[in-house]
Amino acid sequence: MSDAKFKQIAKTIEARIDSGEYPAKFKLPPHRALADELSTTPATVAKAYQLLVDKKRVESFVGRGTFVRAQASLSEVIQPADDEQDYNFSILQPCLLQNLSPLRDAMITATEQLNTQLMGYTEYSGHESHRLAGVAWAKHYGLVGGNASNTLLTNGAQHALSLLIHALTEPGDTIAVESLTYPGIMAIAKSAGRHVVGVQLDDEGMCPDDLQQVIRLNRPKLVIVVPSHQNPTGITMPPARRDEIAKVIAANNIWLIEDDIYGFLNPEPITAISNRIPQLSFHISGLSKAISPAMRCGFLKVPDSHIAVLQAYIRANIWLSSPLNYIAAAQLIESGEAFQLAETQRQTAIKRQQMAKELLGYQGRETGFQLWWPLPEHWQQERFVMEAKNKGLIVSSGSYFKVNGEDPHHIRLSLMAISSEQRLQQGLIMLRDLAKSEFVMNPHF
Repeated sequence: MSDAKFKQIAKTIEARIDSGEYPAKFKLPPHRALADELSTTPATVAKAYQLLVDKKRVESFVGRGTFVRAQASLSEVIQPADDEQDYNFSILQPCLLQNLSPLRDAMITATEQLNTQLMGYTEYSGHESHRLAGVAWAKHYGLVGGNASNTLLTNGAQHALSLLIHALTEPGDTIAVESLTYPGIMAIAKSAGRHVVGVQLDDEGMCPDDLQQVIRLNRPKLVIVVPSHQNPTGITMPPARRDEIAKVIAANNIWLIEDDIYGFLNPEPITAISNRIPQLSFHISGLSKAISPAMRCGFLKVPDSHIAVLQAYIRANIWLSSPLNYIAAAQLIESGEAFQLAETQRQTAIKRQQMAKELLGYQGRETGFQLWWPLPEHWQQERFVMEAKNKGLIVSSGSYFKVNGEDPHHIRLSLMAISSEQRLQQGLIMLRDLAKSEFVMNPHF
């Protein structure tokens, strides 16, 4: 039996521990019983148990068996909270329970690799090996041209967006975004004194003709686009639409920020818009959606003309991102495990999208972390959000994502933040029943 087999069994047991199926002080099944369940041998199960003993997840006693170790109080605080009353459909993040064990292992290994060089200050935005890991990550999902010089490290994608908006615009400038967009962009713009104008969307993403019109009328300094699994609509731009957007950007000699944080959800890599206009575009990728928001690992590829400018902004802002996070990130990327974790999230998203379609009767996207769900006409968005909250269902109103124009009369549902698929199913059924209910509207609401 290969080493990979017993390690996989150990991960399965850890997942059961993390989910609460095997609680603290729980006695693990005898070797033969678990071997029969997992179609392996008792010797392989014994090796898996010993690995977990070494990792201090379980403890063995001669004549008594193997038991789950009690966790420290901090560990207990950060365990998934699926036993809480609320069903959180509002936050876009990966299904963290699936990534907890490998991320914990990577962090432990990272601390073991710390040395004085990694603990101190460094030039640029971080260590070269960590920037090269970012190059490999982005390249795997469709970006070309990245290297150790033009790829910078940030504290996640949000930090990259903030840096770029401050570096490329001045107070009072206008920024063009999708007409339904990630609220974090609007929050940055508002706090920085920038104006935001929306560009129309269709089934293939940002409309190039309307982008040209917005540029002509509003003279924005930059354009921000989310090309893959756009938040909130879930739209992914096909290659032809990316070509058209690149042509408009090039014709107007304007900056483009391509926020490709969800690119890993595409079944096959799609060539980045930035590949077409490398000296006019800034490409953002990272690990917050594929691995964990806690990693705060963002990768920012910039035009050669702005390498020094962005390095200076990073130094003035945070000096450098935490090397500890990037040791773990580089380890996961270089070993290939990061891509496996991302693929697991993609497959989970496909499964959950199908569940949502069957329960809600709505044909959404094949994959993606969210559902852009149209409400029945008799419901106002804000009233639905309020009534859902009263039932322990936390959802996001479509108006939260609106830049300009009419309210979209949709609700955005995150399908990944609830770790248990059983609880996800329960929550979706409750949402379906609420949507079908004939709530008497207050005309003064």
